[in-house]
Amino acid sequence: MKKKIVSVLLTAVMAASLLAGCGNSSKPAESTPAEPAAPAATEEAKEETPADTTAETTADAGAADYSDVTLTFWSMWNSTEPQGKVIQEAADAFKEQTGATVNIEWKGRDINTIIATALESGEKIDIFEDDYSRIAKTYVNYCYDLTEMAKAANYDAQSFKCFNDVATEWAGFLCCVTEQPQVGGVFYNKDIFDDCGITSVPATWDEFLTACQAMVDKGYQPLALDSAYADFTFGYHLDRVIGQDAITDLALNGGWGENKGVAEAAQQIIDFVKAGYLADGAPDEYPSSQNKIGLTGKVAMVVCANYVAAEVNNNSGTEVNWGMFNYPAVEGGADPSNAYAGANSLAISSYSENPQAAFDFLMLLTSGEFDQKMADAASQIPADPRNTAPAIMNGTIEALQATDSPLTWNMGLNENADLKANFKDIIIGLFEGKYATGEDFAAAMDALY
Repeated sequence: MKKKIVSVLLTAVMAASLLAGCGNSSKPAESTPAEPAAPAATEEAKEETPADTTAETTADAGAADYSDVTLTFWSMWNSTEPQGKVIQEAADAFKEQTGATVNIEWKGRDINTIIATALESGEKIDIFEDDYSRIAKTYVNYCYDLTEMAKAANYDAQSFKCFNDVATEWAGFLCCVTEQPQVGGVFYNKDIFDDCGITSVPATWDEFLTACQAMVDKGYQPLALDSAYADFTFGYHLDRVIGQDAITDLALNGGWGENKGVAEAAQQIIDFVKAGYLADGAPDEYPSSQNKIGLTGKVAMVVCANYVAAEVNNNSGTEVNWGMFNYPAVEGGADPSNAYAGANSLAISSYSENPQAAFDFLMLLTSGEFDQKMADAASQIPADPRNTAPAIMNGTIEALQATDSPLTWNMGLNENADLKANFKDIIIGLFEGKYATGEDFAAAMDALY
């Protein structure tokens, strides 16, 4: 006798008081960097006891019966990966609870090379995974409108509002359910901060510089930097000075020397490097510099997305006491509340014959018990903010909840596909000390046009 699961249509009442979102205060074209790729096992106010909230979403009345339903799910993972194992476990539980069969086809990371053609041809697909920007932009015509089902299920109460808002803005409707959020910022060794007497994370650039000097005075090296992430790091800083919209316009049209904020931001980086706040050898070849956080115990911070914590731990064989804070504000600069954010997400095909069953399965997978298992098994941020982030993801939920308008990867620099590699080379030169002044840096950028 199969167990009963309450249909997500009936969970609205129970979830109504648990509103969560990416912030009422404060990805994005690309949610994962092209180089290096996020590892398979990857990217907080966690007092709300979420794993136990399954009691709220599994009752014994009004159960959905999907005994005659078979769903086909194209996954971007492999069955042997942590994510794949949790997905399979959730599919098995869904069958036991509702009678529905979820057939999972493990397509791996290359799913984005085949999914468009498969959807266009009407291949049997009910659910598929990919980056949420591709879902909302490239596959939007083949995505089921989830708006009404999400509203009935009070999906906003168990998800990050920023991803829902951005996906809806891109697609014109809610086209996907967030599965694996990412956020970028400053990831740091909390033990080093404690040893240096840094009792609160820096919120401004001046506070950041003060913290860096305190680390140097105690014999630490403040910031790791690999060349692979040089443009991400500078892009973050430039965003804090002039904002992502201005960066995008400059990337596409030039005029770097005409925007005083560009020279200001570049000069701040020049002064940062001259002060000795970069780790020895930085900018290094990836992942040499970030690995020093674990290998030496003397390097304190790195600017990256959340998967860097697992990368460093795995590469160095250590367990760094990680914390995370959003990139600091620059006085007189742009809105500092937003962070880089992206997500792998799940969509239902527009021609699925069982969209409600598919949606119910997605709710089971991305909230409560199975979302907590996914976060723990893959060392990633939970998709349900009521859940608890793993220790190495400390601070990530808060950063996402403070974000209204997620920054894209490299904060607009990537909008010029023809020049983004050239931008990166010049930015690496900035961190290497190639430019005497911020104006020299701006002139080098303008020389590309």
